[in-house]
Amino acid sequence: MKKSQTGVKVKEGRVFNVINMTLLIVFSLVIVIPIWNVVVSSFSSGQALAEGKFSLWPSEFTLENYQAVFRDQTIWRAFFVSIAKTVIGAGTHVLFCAMVAYGLSKRRLVGRKFYTTVGVITLYFGGGMIPVYLLIRSLGLLNSFWVYIIPSLLSYYDVIILMNFFRDVPASLEESAKIDGASDWKIFTKIFLPLSKPALATITLFNGVAQWNDFMTTKMYITDKALYPLQMKIYEIIVESQMSGMENIVTDAVVKTTTRGVQLSTIVITTIPILCIYPLLQKYFVSGMMVGAVKE
Repeated sequence: MKKSQTGVKVKEGRVFNVINMTLLIVFSLVIVIPIWNVVVSSFSSGQALAEGKFSLWPSEFTLENYQAVFRDQTIWRAFFVSIAKTVIGAGTHVLFCAMVAYGLSKRRLVGRKFYTTVGVITLYFGGGMIPVYLLIRSLGLLNSFWVYIIPSLLSYYDVIILMNFFRDVPASLEESAKIDGASDWKIFTKIFLPLSKPALATITLFNGVAQWNDFMTTKMYITDKALYPLQMKIYEIIVESQMSGMENIVTDAVVKTTTRGVQLSTIVITTIPILCIYPLLQKYFVSGMMVGAVKE
């Protein structure tokens, strides 16, 4: 009797594994195939793209789409602006949120409940586009690189994540450090930050991706093209290509590139840096996403 029950359980386990693997493979293909098609299509000629055929391999391989994007030399400056605002923005955001979270995680902080209440209110209510614009203008941040950095310094959602992580740090570590004469700043930088790498890496990744993909900040507050990031520059290239009739660029009666080709190549260009960075943070990212998920 016991053997038959064990055999049934083993069979059920195998069926579950087969179904689970099948679903995972299907979901993976649903995600990977469209991405692969975008990459492949970006290397296809304008004539092949004009036919609108779905392909898993470049049809009439060409680099004209990428050459059309990089033909504008100012794109390299936009690339530098994007890297600078992503690195500085994500770094300062994480540090600032960590400092606020460290203070709010201490019950001895005077006015802690008031600060927490104010922070929670910001999660549900905002001033709106016009008041924010007026505030940015009054601070003198219009047409300034710092408009990318200062308004995004604090996110109370990220503060909550870090507060929960800081609370899990053993109090004995902080007490022993204070006995040795360590200041709060030294305890914060030497104990709490190193022990919070998963949470810090997760927030860095999220904020870095948001900074890299953001072009609305530029569209609303920046008119100086020297401060355009890559996303805004690519948006400009696509609009200009549509206005100038790039759809009809023809050489020897063969369409070399199209607006769609330019769009696909720009998607690939802007995605590659994030794909390169993600594997480096993946192990911390997985741990950080589990913060607060398991209680002992």
